[in-house]
Amino acid sequence: MSEFVQALRALVGEAGLLCGGDLSAYELDWRRRFPGRALAVASPATTHEVAAVVKLCVAHGVAMVPQGGNTGLVGGSTPDATGAQLVLSLRRMNQVRGVDAANLTLTVEAGCVLQAVQAVAAESGLLFPLSLAAQGSCTIGGNLASNAGGTQVLRYGNARELCLGLEVVTASGEIWNGLSGLRKDNTGYDLRNLFIGSEGTLGVITAATLKLYAQPQAQMTALAACASLEAALELLRLAQQRAQASLTGFEVMNAFSLALLSKHFPQMQQPLGGSAWTVLLELSDAESELHAKALFEGLLEAALEAGVISDAAVAASHAQAQAMWHLRESIPLAQAQEGLNVKHDIALPVSAIPNFAAATDLALEAAFPGVRLVNFGHLGDGNLHYNVQAPEGVEPQAFLSRHEAAINAIVYDAVAVHGGSFSAEHGIGQLKRAELAARKDPVALQMMHSIKKALDPQGLMNPGRLL
Repeated sequence: MSEFVQALRALVGEAGLLCGGDLSAYELDWRRRFPGRALAVASPATTHEVAAVVKLCVAHGVAMVPQGGNTGLVGGSTPDATGAQLVLSLRRMNQVRGVDAANLTLTVEAGCVLQAVQAVAAESGLLFPLSLAAQGSCTIGGNLASNAGGTQVLRYGNARELCLGLEVVTASGEIWNGLSGLRKDNTGYDLRNLFIGSEGTLGVITAATLKLYAQPQAQMTALAACASLEAALELLRLAQQRAQASLTGFEVMNAFSLALLSKHFPQMQQPLGGSAWTVLLELSDAESELHAKALFEGLLEAALEAGVISDAAVAASHAQAQAMWHLRESIPLAQAQEGLNVKHDIALPVSAIPNFAAATDLALEAAFPGVRLVNFGHLGDGNLHYNVQAPEGVEPQAFLSRHEAAINAIVYDAVAVHGGSFSAEHGIGQLKRAELAARKDPVALQMMHSIKKALDPQGLMNPGRLL
């Protein structure tokens, strides 16, 4: 392999190659569940360098693991334990290639951090609406490769809906320039959407042309207390009816998830008292702050009068709104403090969520008495993070090792019964490969394998992930 590494160094230079030493930042996933060992870490600075690295890997039969910010939750961007896979990091490809304000588009390289992309759009008086907890470290390439969701899917859609064009290095090292800013282009197969969500198994996304939107004139954020998930759904119905497209966020948190925040982050203020469910809702108004305030107050007053909510707290400033979002985004951190848990990123028809939660809560409690359920997520688009914490006093690692498979079976069987998906926004990676093989429609799986074989005949692009 010394010949391969020397050739790699000649392509990307000393600044673009890490070989030996502490590579844990690239070899260990965010959840620390899939430790690996890389042959080396290559960080090309240009698309042509990426293409050259891929061609070199093809010539030597070296498998590649494309990686952005390494913030994924399913082990999709870290190498295996063989020490034979090359981590292909896109972090040095972080240039903004252009803003077309008239066309409402922004073209950036794959290594651009999401928060930086948001800032570039804002500097032009525009909005790039993809927003998630890891936005300070995740990258656009990773967002697109995993089809990231986030907190504003209800209004703007997943990463897939926010991308108009891609530049991709194929598994053979060719460069496909599909950086179109067109809203309409009916000229054959939709190659862009083939690579989005493919988790680096078909090629390497090196740049993207993204959709931008006008900045809202005003935003209103509030927390509302609900006695049940049925009441939360009724609040969603009222909000959609009154606010329509202005409704940009609708998150739900159960009582135990907020109790974990109180336990591990007591400095975080929770403006509402204990209730079974707390909803975080946000409106982005295109007219004026006065109009947004009237709309928001009318919605909450109607919900209070109808008994849909028992209390509400409206953010009086941007800082207070950020603090409310910080509560929601800190739940995974509080869970980590509590100990390892069985995570589920599931999607359901919104109408099915109360029945799913009631039935699955009972089934898990019957099978594992004392189990604690952390149920939170994007209720507005049907995406729940339905996580299972060990009973009080039970060692979390032992509980997870012994019961994870059985818990997954209960949860995923219930998801299937209620017409849902066992992966909503986190992808498949290594974590859910067996579930995909067992639960995906056989015809769909056959087509996916055919696509993989056609575009990556040597199987060198992120092998062992997704399929």
